[in-house]
Amino acid sequence: MIQTKTLPNGARLVHEYMEHVRSAAVAFWVGHGSRYEPEGMAGASHAIEHMVFKGTETRTAAELAAEMDAIGGQINAYTTKESTCFYAHALDSHLPAAIDLLSDMFFHPRFHKEDWELERGVIIEEIAMYEDQPEDLVYQNLYASVYAGMPLGMSVLGTKESLEGIDAAGLLAYKNRNYCPGGIIVSLAGHYAPSDLAQIEALLSEIPASEPSPAVPCFYKPAFHLCEKPIEQNHLCLGFPGLPIGREHMYAYRIAMSVLGHGMSSRLYQTVREQNGLCYSVYSYTAGHRDTGVAGVYLALGRDTEKQALELTRNVVETFVAEGPTEPEMSRAREQQKANILMALESTVHRSSSIGDSTLFLGDALEPDEVIKRIDAVTRDEVTEIAERVFDFKQVSLSAVGKTDTEACYRSLLG
Repeated sequence: MIQTKTLPNGARLVHEYMEHVRSAAVAFWVGHGSRYEPEGMAGASHAIEHMVFKGTETRTAAELAAEMDAIGGQINAYTTKESTCFYAHALDSHLPAAIDLLSDMFFHPRFHKEDWELERGVIIEEIAMYEDQPEDLVYQNLYASVYAGMPLGMSVLGTKESLEGIDAAGLLAYKNRNYCPGGIIVSLAGHYAPSDLAQIEALLSEIPASEPSPAVPCFYKPAFHLCEKPIEQNHLCLGFPGLPIGREHMYAYRIAMSVLGHGMSSRLYQTVREQNGLCYSVYSYTAGHRDTGVAGVYLALGRDTEKQALELTRNVVETFVAEGPTEPEMSRAREQQKANILMALESTVHRSSSIGDSTLFLGDALEPDEVIKRIDAVTRDEVTEIAERVFDFKQVSLSAVGKTDTEACYRSLLG
């Protein structure tokens, strides 16, 4: 059973006991990511994620690594546009040590000037790496365009110029100012003892009460972005005004996207790839935020087939909007969603991530049986209504990377 406790300072602990496992996963979440950064601090949240691994007030980076390896555990972190997560996975017998290490990194990083000078270079190389990966670049370019001039349009990594304008002291001050208990959640899943919960509560209780700053509102604006690159395939992302994060439409939205472009039986995969051989990769995806979102379609294909593929993609999407899903499609999509949830129950890392993310963005975490019930309750009419609401070609956007055609050509195919 999932249990949640809110401490007097606003920090929350959400946990789920799993009797028949021998490990546990613990994650420290902060409701703060790149969309909250002022212009002069672009990339700060991701930089903080890197710097907590460079040592604490009592441990060097090498000692942190050695202590985690000594208990056979794993520790990692990631940053998104709206959150940062630091997590560890260990055997239940070593969970107190894993919590101690992770909390030391989270609460007491040292942020030495010399460490930041080195790590800044590492992140700049990471930026260059993603710019060389067209599938990543086409997504970022779409976001930069539809959220131009807004915080969501900025890369999570920041830029070389923004990183060079940040020093170690400023980075630590930014962390201390924005890692507020009102926006902190610790999620724990697996085999643990009451003493492990008490250990986490004691750590969280030390933080003085404060609330995070609100995000600057963002909204989707249609845009086209073309990026010439001398590569063999063109990478295309169609974007539509997706739905913000919210439980009232979540399950119908997921089923709609599943029918359209998730898996080998989806309409896009069957029509564009299997029946016509126009591409290797095609799928739909969503990216949701607190107040806005993007629903998209990704294709990787040659320049000689992209016109036909885009025309066919538009036809598939418009037919889906006009007719809605069939009952067999609804059944397959429901089972895909339920399988994803039930299979994830076997992983403590997945469970910790799921209950933490849900609590952070939705306010609570539902029991798996309740989620399954809500998936089964989704109707064809609800899915059709979602498709009509989202897939409006008057609001279509496009990001293209490769040996691209002209914007006028793409607009003629899509607009």
